[in-house]
Amino acid sequence: MVTEHTSSSPAQVLVASNRGPITYTLGEDGTLDARRGGGGLVSGLSAVDDKLWVCAALGDGDREAVRRGVGEPGVRMLDIDPEVHADAYNGIANSVLWFVHHLLYQTPVEPVFDTEFRRQWASYETYNRAFAEALAQEAAEGAAVLVQDYHLALVPGMLRALRPDLRIGHFSHTPWAPVDYFRLLPDDIAEQLLHGILGADRAAFLTRRWADAFIGCCTEILGGTGRTRIGVHGLGADADFLRRRSHEADVDERMAALREQVGEDRKTIVRVDRTELSKNIVRGLHAYRTLLETRPEWRERVVHIAFAYPSRQDLAVYRDYTAAVQSLATEINGSYGTESWTPVVLHVKDDFARSLAAYRLADVALVNPIRDGMNLVAKEVPVVSDHGCALVLSREAGAYEELGEDAIVVNPYDVTGTAEALHEALMMSGDERSGRTKRLAEAATALPPQQWFLDQLEALRQE
Repeated sequence: MVTEHTSSSPAQVLVASNRGPITYTLGEDGTLDARRGGGGLVSGLSAVDDKLWVCAALGDGDREAVRRGVGEPGVRMLDIDPEVHADAYNGIANSVLWFVHHLLYQTPVEPVFDTEFRRQWASYETYNRAFAEALAQEAAEGAAVLVQDYHLALVPGMLRALRPDLRIGHFSHTPWAPVDYFRLLPDDIAEQLLHGILGADRAAFLTRRWADAFIGCCTEILGGTGRTRIGVHGLGADADFLRRRSHEADVDERMAALREQVGEDRKTIVRVDRTELSKNIVRGLHAYRTLLETRPEWRERVVHIAFAYPSRQDLAVYRDYTAAVQSLATEINGSYGTESWTPVVLHVKDDFARSLAAYRLADVALVNPIRDGMNLVAKEVPVVSDHGCALVLSREAGAYEELGEDAIVVNPYDVTGTAEALHEALMMSGDERSGRTKRLAEAATALPPQQWFLDQLEALRQE
């Protein structure tokens, strides 16, 4: 039985992240409904008994819960001013830092670091300071604090100044930009970000490539990483959970519905993504259309199941991208579809059970991000695939380091190359596909979430 820390006594293990493990919804009658979240971090933390999770109140329900004193044991939500949070989260974290680390800027016209950027940066500092002060207040003497991701890059340095006794770690779940791209940022901001993370005893990354890029930035801009140690922990899939969950009744129901949409004796190319710019969904659809154009033998014989779940729809560029995905899918269906065959089955409403059903049905999984810290979809599909699945994988996904040997690897910008990779994957023999899937699943589950977190905690305590 896991016991969680309550804020009545100082915590020995603390985690800080923008999003916490629970979300509150405020009903019209004033009632608060609590819903627990999922994901690798939530799974990983279940391995630790005494812990405190510090997170931001993200919506009206969360903020009302804080004001009423409603909460879960082991969770402290921070009621940061909504405008400050919007500036920090949307203005800086998602519209600047995410774009830098994923190389997303159209550099002839963006970025523009003007007075509005500086105003939003001040909010990012305020937001990070709120976390640092809460952690300093809650941590026991010599406690271990694990700070998560680009949202909170300044926290380690701020916390170090407040509580030099603590063991502080920072983990980046995104890629890290190469030094030439990182230097798009104003010089003082670039230095501040690096110094912020270097306030940690240990800075960790999903792959050696991202760790080396961080070291390169520190070396070029600051002259080195100082006393901060650098680690690599490649988050794996939670095999036990996925295999159990993927055979529950609601998944079976969705499999039956998908089979009916696909039709008999047709192969499937599956992708499951958020409509995040870095996921490269539009080029993936262009590659599928190129496959149908150049390999007409696949017409009527294959269906592209594409799940593109809305992400960051409060930002116009993401709304436009989601619309582009929907428009292109409609265009492909209009050009090639027949009365009995829909070439693209697109769903934009988030449904985890349906995602698992698609994983089980997939003959080919397409994972072609422009750039990705890891990409757990690439790891999850081989784990739950019913009959073996060929993986078409971007070399720019962090998962490439672990899975590349048994995947069909593509340059994510090369549409014709990706189309040929899809053809190769569809033509793969059953025996070869099964063998590759087995090896992919083994690599994908080498460091499951609980062990991933415990390894970081142990490494931090040994510093």
